Amino acid sequence: MKLLRIAFGLVIVFAASWAAARVATDKRRSGHQDMGEALQKMQDDDTANPGMLFVQLGGQFWAKAAGAADKSCADCHGSAATSMKGVAARYPAIPQGAEAPLDLEGRINLCRTENQKAERLPPESRELLALEAYVAHQSRGMPIAPPADPRLGAFRARGAEIYRARQGQLNLSCAICHDDNAGKKLAGVTIPEAHPTGYPIYRLEWQALGSLKRRLRNCLVGIRAEAYAYDAPEYVMLELFLMDRARGMTLESPGVRP
Repeated sequence: MKLLRIAFGLVIVFAASWAAARVATDKRRSGHQDMGEALQKMQDDDTANPGMLFVQLGGQFWAKAAGAADKSCADCHGSAATSMKGVAARYPAIPQGAEAPLDLEGRINLCRTENQKAERLPPESRELLALEAYVAHQSRGMPIAPPADPRLGAFRARGAEIYRARQGQLNLSCAICHDDNAGKKLAGVTIPEAHPTGYPIYRLEWQALGSLKRRLRNCLVGIRAEAYAYDAPEYVMLELFLMDRARGMTLESPGVRP
């Protein structure tokens, strides 16, 4: 019995040491760490973070009935604090009965059309962003944990290809900026590693909340490439790759960025 207790104790010590070593060797940085102290404080203080206004608004939409079914999100899911905890950390994912993955906003719209019998919410619309922010906020502080679904492999691989492919008149790829030159300065601003830890985010440049899809479109325009249509599957594939790349990092939603 004593030997068993000793063995069990050694296992605990080994596991703790392994976890500590993994954290110590993880050099990844979120955009939050690359910001100045003032912006970090703005994000960390819920009374100063402008994204929290959208979270509060999303809570109102969560409880509001919509569509021909006259149902609210709460009618099916109950309290978001319980039912939505960890959901944003696992998306994109393939819904039951589907063959392709959806991002979080796609899943929200699927619920609207199938369960509420309501029209889809337009991309970057106030209601869609607010609902996405409200759902994502329930996972704040949790590690990003993409689902172990083998069907996602091909989609994620395609996302990796897009991430590394040179595009546009500037002949740049995502990887050239966010892997090869991360941490360097561009026009006085630190180039981030592009981990999707805070979406949807409030960008001071936008003076509004925006989705990861909007940020990806900005990048494409920045390298003088043609942006994909808002409903293009390439965005979901890219997000799948980026979430896997950020696996284990902490969700911060709603984030604040310059």
